[in-house]
Amino acid sequence: IKRPRRYKVLLLNDHYTTMDFVVQILVDIFRKSPKDAERIMMNVHRNGIGIAGVYARDLAEAKVLAAHKRAQDAGYPLRCDLEPE
Repeated sequence: IKRPRRYKVLLLNDHYTTMDFVVQILVDIFRKSPKDAERIMMNVHRNGIGIAGVYARDLAEAKVLAAHKRAQDAGYPLRCDLEPE
């Protein structure tokens, strides 16, 4: 039996979404600790991209949709993407 393929959820830097908002997304949606969320957010800020987590495809897609919805509701252009692991 083959394991299901896993996908990285990538956060993309946009120069408009606040750092605090990105940390909150990472804590609330991706279930990261505040310390890990801060580290990931700084990686996104410095490198333009960061890995929010690695999940089965359906869970990764659901987390991307939730992050996009929360960002849209708050008026931020935050974008996430999926990439096979």
